[in-house]
Amino acid sequence: MKNIAIVCGGNSGEFEISIASGKVVAKNLDQSKYHPYLIEIRGKKWNCILDDETKYPVDKTDFSLSIDGKKIVFDAVFNAIHGTPGEDGKLLGYFDMLEIPYTSCGVDVSALSFNKYLFNHFVHDFGIKTAKAYSFLKGETINKKEIVSELGFPMFIKPSCSGSSVGVAKVKTEAEFDVAVEKAFDVDNRILIEETLSGRELCCGLVKRGKELLVFPLTEIISANEFFDYEAKYSGKSQEITPADVPEKISIDIKALSSFLYRKMDCKGFVRFDYIATETDLYILELNTIPGITQNSILPQQARVFGLTIKELFTMVVDNLFV
Repeated sequence: MKNIAIVCGGNSGEFEISIASGKVVAKNLDQSKYHPYLIEIRGKKWNCILDDETKYPVDKTDFSLSIDGKKIVFDAVFNAIHGTPGEDGKLLGYFDMLEIPYTSCGVDVSALSFNKYLFNHFVHDFGIKTAKAYSFLKGETINKKEIVSELGFPMFIKPSCSGSSVGVAKVKTEAEFDVAVEKAFDVDNRILIEETLSGRELCCGLVKRGKELLVFPLTEIISANEFFDYEAKYSGKSQEITPADVPEKISIDIKALSSFLYRKMDCKGFVRFDYIATETDLYILELNTIPGITQNSILPQQARVFGLTIKELFTMVVDNLFV
């Protein structure tokens, strides 16, 4: 039986969500084929958690464990870290050097997609539309009047690198502008200031099954809050309708574009692309290389409608590593 390290936690505001994701994976991975080990990462503390309490430190020289005098090495890693260092590629470079395969996208795709500023420039080269935006590094002069004149209110101010809407604010007045900028810079040293797109928020999940690319039914997100923020994502303050009741053309366009980008970017495992469909155009919001994977998260919802259990979904991405 192969040993699978399920890495979770991380060094961002998504720590608790990632721990929850890791536990769901450990519970649902096919244990007739794989022996799961939950590895909690936080800063320099890397520990294997057994029985929710007992901790065994990870030997970082070769990513191994010593339990009761027995050395345990891992055949593969299931990456369940939302945010840094699992979703931005930092940890993946370490696994590459150790030649340990992992379930998520590689270093380059992870780093590119996690940085919204770079991702927007990448997709523009294919003629794909994104929200009109300004970008600033910490310390640069921000001409508030020019931005307000160009984008109008409301606008979004967000860190370039973050997940789960951490540090994101919807700004409706000039009085809120400076506070939102400061909040975003607390998370990252580059921020984006974007126009608000009026339309339907739609998500498309995909996963590889061997050489076959499976494209899941779309989900429409209707947030009870101002936007699909952290609270809406994780406290039930949103409707997530799967399959989304959208015109066939929109569904086809989103699935085709998501499939194109999955292959063009050489994605791995399961991912989720998010979009806004306005009355006239389709805009891409982001690529999530480590989307939420708890029982109630969007991607597992889509998989169930497609006909896959969460156990089949998780086991499939690990199976892919040994084909």
